[in-house]
Amino acid sequence: MCGICGFTGKGAEEERRQILERMKRRIIHRGPDGEGTYMDEDIAMGFRRLAIIDLQGGDQPIYSADRRYVITFNGEIYNYRELRDQLKAAGYAFYTDSDTEVILHGYEAWGKEVLHRLRGMFAFVIWDSKERTLWAARDMFGIKPFYYLPAGDAFVYGSEIKSILEYPGYERQVNREALEQYLSFQYSVLPETFFKGIFKLMPGHWLLWKDGSLTIRRYFDPLPTPGACRLSHADLIDAIDSTLKESVRYHMVSDVEVASLLSSGVDSSYITANFGGKQTFTVGFDYEKYNEIPYAKTLSRQIGAENHSRIISSEEYWEALPRIQYYMDEPLADPAANALYFVDREAASRVKVVLSGEGADELFGGYPIYHEPLSLAGYQKIPAGIRKALGAAAGAVPFHIPGPGFLKRGALDLEERFIGNANIFTVPQRRRILLEETGAGTPASLTAPAYAKVSDLDETSRMQYIDLLFWLQGDILLKADKMSMAHSLESRVPFLDREVWALARQLPLHEKVDDTNTKIAFREAARRSLTVAQSEKKKLGFPVPIRIWLRESDGYERVKTLFTSPEAGLFFRTDALVELLDIHRSGREDLSRHIWNVYTFLLWYGIYFRGGEESFAAAAL
Repeated sequence: MCGICGFTGKGAEEERRQILERMKRRIIHRGPDGEGTYMDEDIAMGFRRLAIIDLQGGDQPIYSADRRYVITFNGEIYNYRELRDQLKAAGYAFYTDSDTEVILHGYEAWGKEVLHRLRGMFAFVIWDSKERTLWAARDMFGIKPFYYLPAGDAFVYGSEIKSILEYPGYERQVNREALEQYLSFQYSVLPETFFKGIFKLMPGHWLLWKDGSLTIRRYFDPLPTPGACRLSHADLIDAIDSTLKESVRYHMVSDVEVASLLSSGVDSSYITANFGGKQTFTVGFDYEKYNEIPYAKTLSRQIGAENHSRIISSEEYWEALPRIQYYMDEPLADPAANALYFVDREAASRVKVVLSGEGADELFGGYPIYHEPLSLAGYQKIPAGIRKALGAAAGAVPFHIPGPGFLKRGALDLEERFIGNANIFTVPQRRRILLEETGAGTPASLTAPAYAKVSDLDETSRMQYIDLLFWLQGDILLKADKMSMAHSLESRVPFLDREVWALARQLPLHEKVDDTNTKIAFREAARRSLTVAQSEKKKLGFPVPIRIWLRESDGYERVKTLFTSPEAGLFFRTDALVELLDIHRSGREDLSRHIWNVYTFLLWYGIYFRGGEESFAAAAL
């Protein structure tokens, strides 16, 4: 696990070297164990290393034998030893024992098709010094980030946006369209980030930069094929269990100790029960409903591991929020991201690598909202006109009257009501609080092309596809990467494995959800490693009591101060923001997620546009 950065373009060597050094320093938290540089007249490539595999010989950049190709790489390739054997048999000589060199020789041997052979997480850049081209790629699900800035004839890139901000000539400007869509999705959903002109390479894509021209292509699309599985139920359970256990074994490949993050859910419990390690990590809050520590300690004792845990106070949580948004690069309003920051900090005090349970819900049908098509099926037999009238009556007043959610959602087609696992502000609601409209399309306009690809699938599978394309990479994996790397910790996700996906994509609906349960087939497979109670545990996912805190005086005043600040007035109608806060505090309606959404953006804005980032950048050195 590492950080990469760099830029193309000519210029004075010393000036270019100084720019690159500043870029590398901004991501030192991603790789405190070492650094590397490659420069020629057309490119400057930087690298920061967190040493996990080939501790002595894995420094980067790495070169082909004739030094035509140069690579810097962030991630892990878990099947690199098998690929290495294939490449050796084909005549390639290796001077390291690293997975990075396997990617490079794989590119020499197979070209861009190497992407279809890699089992792991990655973002890398390969420079062809003969053709003067830069080729970059990101893994199939987006576990590892990659950002870029086309700057005239130059191309600037990095594992984090903050390194790109060091490139001279870039002028920061908030992308207001990104803000408007964020209010609905709770994360940065557009290819163009919150920083105008800076983009993210989307998951499952590669790009080529040559002669000032950028080409981008998709090489992987996570299309479900429900019902394609021809295994019997018993054989399917065997296949899920064996495939997942194999993935966990692959994800244990390391030259340093690997531990596990552990909540009370079946996903992390299954991984922990099978990883064979000796340490687990958990955090909780001082409310019974928000504390998973007792469960984690019990399971850890059962498998002979030591659980390290601690309670996070509300004061500690509030104080860490600005620092968390600094590391996030873009605002993310998922309270669980902040809980993840604390559990990763605990783990990083003892180990360099952890396993985590991200991806199981998207692949195996784990989110409670995936029940919704089943629960709405009867109601949606009512003529659409009647349903829409009932829904309009239920939601006539944006915030003051909650309105029966069943009626409101049942009035809508799937494409209108489901944009991913978060759907915070409606279009009328976000217009009500924004100072000016941006002309941004509706959330449904962003998801429409994806829905069109899976129009023939059942509604739950279509929801999974939307989550795989949007929610998984925009929220789940973003926080997994940024919160772990903030503490120089590598987080590995065994569920998001090429072979696990190949099996999970085929599951028929009845093996995923029914009227009462989720992840049906996976839970049955998990019972081979866990008790029935553990395998049936309902999802919590690092719950955070923000709903409670925002009704307490301290939380209320903290947020109100920011909601009435001059910074808030640049983007929002501050009286409408305070109204949200007061309605929530009164108990009339739970608007905690709406409030948190805006509050998180304003924290982020203060850091990156009001001079708040320098102290955090200095602290990381």
